[in-house]
Amino acid sequence: MTAQPPLVLDIDGTLTRPDAWGIDPRVFDPLRAWEAPIVLATGKAFPYPIALCHFVGIPELVVGENGGVVYTGEDVIIAGDREGAEAVAREYEAEGYSLGWDGADTVNRWRETELAVRRGRPLEPLERIAAERGLEVVDTGYAYHVKDPTISKGRALEILADEIDLGLSECVAIGDSANDVSTFERVGDSFAVANADEDARRAADEVLDRPHADGALAVLDRFGGGSKRSPR
Repeated sequence: MTAQPPLVLDIDGTLTRPDAWGIDPRVFDPLRAWEAPIVLATGKAFPYPIALCHFVGIPELVVGENGGVVYTGEDVIIAGDREGAEAVAREYEAEGYSLGWDGADTVNRWRETELAVRRGRPLEPLERIAAERGLEVVDTGYAYHVKDPTISKGRALEILADEIDLGLSECVAIGDSANDVSTFERVGDSFAVANADEDARRAADEVLDRPHADGALAVLDRFGGGSKRSPR
């Protein structure tokens, strides 16, 4: 049996269910049984992928906040700061717009390097204000992320790989969004699930016929030494 490769996995849109919010529980067992390193690379705030690693039962290797935060299993590396994104948010609100999150805004409460605005909120003023401060807005399909343009999942993955001696050319990545493009550019094999946006589809080595967790599970089946059926 061929050795399993290291994995770099997006979360939202990739390990999730198409008909309901949340992780598809079918991914838990194959991920727990995976013998090679697994990196969760997400736009979510840092505590969310750490918690997912904990509950799945896998070592905590994380790229969070679109590359703003890296966890090596021993050290937290902060690649950006939240100050600029906070300034954009305050100016956006001063112009009469809200970030769109209800209650205590748990989407942003624990972010350290960026802020997220709910999709559907006015985008043009957000992009204008961000550009004036040298920041960018990335649409991940789940939120508009205000971030430093020099930070990306791919760059953070390079930092993590150097810290844990991970060969990126050996890695298999699965994702669904523009924020996964920089990851796809750095790994050996990249897959866009069927629900992926156009940026991810163009950047991937292969676009799957199956969406969300169905696509991810098919890739795991291929590289995990299961039935060897094509993930397409």
